[in-house]
Amino acid sequence: MTRLVHRLWQDRSSGRTPSRAAGSASPAPRKTAPPKGTSARSRPAGGPGAGGGTGGNGSGGAGGNRKGPSGGGRGWGRRLIRWGLTLMVWGIIALTLIVAWFAADLPRIDLAAAMTRRPSVTFEAADGSVIATYGENYGDVLDVKDLPPYLPGAVMAIEDRKFYYHFGIDPIGLARAMIVNARAGRTVQGGSTITQQTAKNLFLSPDRTAKRKIQEVLLAFWLEWTFTKDQIFSLYLNRVYLGAGTYGVDAAAHRYFGVSARDVTPYQAAVLAGLLKAPSTYNPEANPQASFNRARVVLAAMAETGTITPEQARQASVMPPPRPTAPGGRTGRYFADWVGDRLDDLLGQINTDLIVRTTLNPAIQAAAEKTLRETLAAKGPAMAASQGAVVVMRPDGAVLALVGGVDYAASQYNRATQAQRQPGSSFKPVVYLTATEKGYRPDDMVLDAPITFKNWSPENFDRKYLGEIPLRTAVARSINTVAVRVSEEVGRSNVINTARQMGLTVSSDAQPSLALGTEETTLLSLTNAYAVLASNGRYTPAWGISDVMTRSGEVLYLHENDLVRTVASPDAVGALNEMLTGVLTEGTGKGAAFGRPAAGKSGTTQNYRDAWFMGYTPDIVTGVWIGNDNNSPMKRVTGGTLPATVWKGVMQAAHAGIPVHDLPRDTRTGIGGFFDRLFKGGSSSGPAQGGPSPSWPPVSETPSGPFDSSKEADRIMNMSTDK
Repeated sequence: MTRLVHRLWQDRSSGRTPSRAAGSASPAPRKTAPPKGTSARSRPAGGPGAGGGTGGNGSGGAGGNRKGPSGGGRGWGRRLIRWGLTLMVWGIIALTLIVAWFAADLPRIDLAAAMTRRPSVTFEAADGSVIATYGENYGDVLDVKDLPPYLPGAVMAIEDRKFYYHFGIDPIGLARAMIVNARAGRTVQGGSTITQQTAKNLFLSPDRTAKRKIQEVLLAFWLEWTFTKDQIFSLYLNRVYLGAGTYGVDAAAHRYFGVSARDVTPYQAAVLAGLLKAPSTYNPEANPQASFNRARVVLAAMAETGTITPEQARQASVMPPPRPTAPGGRTGRYFADWVGDRLDDLLGQINTDLIVRTTLNPAIQAAAEKTLRETLAAKGPAMAASQGAVVVMRPDGAVLALVGGVDYAASQYNRATQAQRQPGSSFKPVVYLTATEKGYRPDDMVLDAPITFKNWSPENFDRKYLGEIPLRTAVARSINTVAVRVSEEVGRSNVINTARQMGLTVSSDAQPSLALGTEETTLLSLTNAYAVLASNGRYTPAWGISDVMTRSGEVLYLHENDLVRTVASPDAVGALNEMLTGVLTEGTGKGAAFGRPAAGKSGTTQNYRDAWFMGYTPDIVTGVWIGNDNNSPMKRVTGGTLPATVWKGVMQAAHAGIPVHDLPRDTRTGIGGFFDRLFKGGSSSGPAQGGPSPSWPPVSETPSGPFDSSKEADRIMNMSTDK
């Protein structure tokens, strides 16, 4: 290419036409006679140079070495033109190659509209308020002309004031941004136009590389060539990310203000435009003050560009930030995580936007979160207790509130559904339900005395023994020896079966310490088991999803209580209710009493590592766990202290507006029940109907001696304490 250009310019400067290609025929040169008055003999000696050469003055041979007066200037000019054109040609070639290289891996522009995204899932509480949204949430596709003019005006005022006048890039704006950023020493102002941002949002990754920036410019040119300005602006407003999983101004308007983008106010338009700089930083739900401050900056820009009047800007600027009308915020996030994990089991692969309506009660959820947080903030540090969890459900298994920790933002680990902990004495109702189902009643006399199983001897919390006592007293005072003795009398295998029927996971080779709650479980599972006692002996698996539908209204799932099973008879449950009521009136749970008929049980594990309070009324079942994630001991935190305090506060809030109902009682208690048991051969000092023969290892009812070191580890692992 260079030689060709050089040859062309040589021929042009010498007045010659380009030489013909090699091998082509050329006419023979014509011979011409010299001008009149000259002859070959009269030519200067020395050849052509003697006459001064080209441009010579004819003064002899010496003139052949001198150039004409203007020949040198013309030569340099020609060279400059020649080299300039050469560089231009090579520049065009290089630019073409660069563009081709950057364009080689551009995304398929024709597939932009069909690009896939993660479906969005919106979780709603029972009252229709939004708990959480996962995935990519898009609103209605709106044309820029469908919006109030101050919404696109707000975006242009703060992002790209020359949008309708440039050709995709703004060189002046880019230069200005470079100067401002250079002076500040950091990036404080962007130079991308709305067209460039649209190209990035539609086609490119967020990588900050030179290659991506060049591709962004190329795509911006393509957008400007292909679409009108209004079409580009509409694409931008429908696809830009605005925080909280929302894409586009309509989704964001619904998320933050509960209205369509068609109906936003000038202030709300300023909030949305302000999100473009940093969606997380200026989120009006998470950072309302920062959002308000940013909106004021946008309002000032809107007034400066004439989008709104200075008076409108002033009025909006002095207004306090409106409270978000999209309810929920961070409330219920642990619950949303739990039901979200269950969607796959219900629906399989999700490939469309969904609305999931749940059983969550926002008022109870908020009360549970607040009570747990404030109780631990006030008393937790002094008692070395840092974490907790709460589950509230109806007797039919519908979960009304679920708190998996003190602060979801700090830790998403769900202690209500994921943490496996020993329940301690809060497991004992499983033992006693097995016993009442086999005929035991509250006034039956049972023995509180030391008992030994091979190398294990359970002890009471205060290490005192009361001898023969009514079963109701043993339950109210959480006597360990009685729980173990009754478990072995009714048959440990039967206790295991009852536990499994109540939804608990228990190993088949569980040891006698099972009665003291050494088998680990979750708070959700244990609360679900207590729901059996509140529902007259019926078990329903815990559930939180009422129905699932697409955004178009197609119902994909509708909950049905078709997994209900009977675990125990109403009489057996009634007898246990009578005993567990005493826990709140005269036993370890007196601090949980809240002025309604209620039953419950406290639980505390060895070295105060776990503390529980589980309880119920005919309407609500609530479980509370307090402990530390690292399983470190607390300072004398028993089930009747912090957990009972939290339980009481939550139950008071949960029963607001609910009439008082009595717990079902045993229909066979009283005089009629006495004669019924008497004529069936029962006794007032043992199982009402005889009960099975003991099927446990030989036991000793004499006080056990001191533990040796080999037994101590087993005792610590298997012994439950309570107070």
